[in-house]
Amino acid sequence: MAVRSEIDPQNIPAHVAVIMDGNGRWAKQKGGLRIFGHQSAITAVRETVEAAAELGVRYLTLYAFSTENWSRPAHEVMALMQLLVHTIRQETPTLLKNSIRLQAIGQTESLPASCQRELAEAMELTKDGNRMTLVLALSYSGRWDLTQAARRMAADAAAGKLRPEEVQESTVAQYLTTAGMPDPELLIRTSGEQRISNFLLWQLAYTELYITDLLWPDFRRTHFEEAVKAYQRRERRFGKTSEQLTVS
Repeated sequence: MAVRSEIDPQNIPAHVAVIMDGNGRWAKQKGGLRIFGHQSAITAVRETVEAAAELGVRYLTLYAFSTENWSRPAHEVMALMQLLVHTIRQETPTLLKNSIRLQAIGQTESLPASCQRELAEAMELTKDGNRMTLVLALSYSGRWDLTQAARRMAADAAAGKLRPEEVQESTVAQYLTTAGMPDPELLIRTSGEQRISNFLLWQLAYTELYITDLLWPDFRRTHFEEAVKAYQRRERRFGKTSEQLTVS
């Protein structure tokens, strides 16, 4: 509660993105298989979602499975997919209770049929949630997102629906999978790695980065609150000087 009391409720980031990293290393430290780390990470996800909703975050995007993750050992990928199905099924009632809408971005058509069914059902059941939108990035990569946007723009231009000279930054944003969402104001990455790992490449242009050495299964609501507190200490200038911000 001490951290929560230090957070300014008038300066909560509308959109927070999270790279949930370190499950495998956490499991190795405990002497278990990598999937043990993924299973143990569910508590971290639950507490992060609850903390974000309670603080008033409007969008929370979790990097759950990247396109690069498909190259992992087949048995680990299969176990992850089974865990995903189980977790979505288990957590949907809680999302409904808390008026949290579930959405997904990425190449979800590449997921196993069982995952697609559970995901579609959960999104349909929670579609009226208006407290917060929880976005799962599944089989997602930032380069893929930009590539699919470029293809769709090219197709619309060929069909006469889009004039190249009219393309602005806002136009590109409308073709990304995050269309309609504000860009993340805060990105949290666990495990201490200093990179964004092909995540929301366009959208993170002016996002504040918060990197913690904690491995994801150890991440709790107080750590999320610490990240928001750190965000509130930042001066977001967007290319301007501090003096210009003071004048405005």
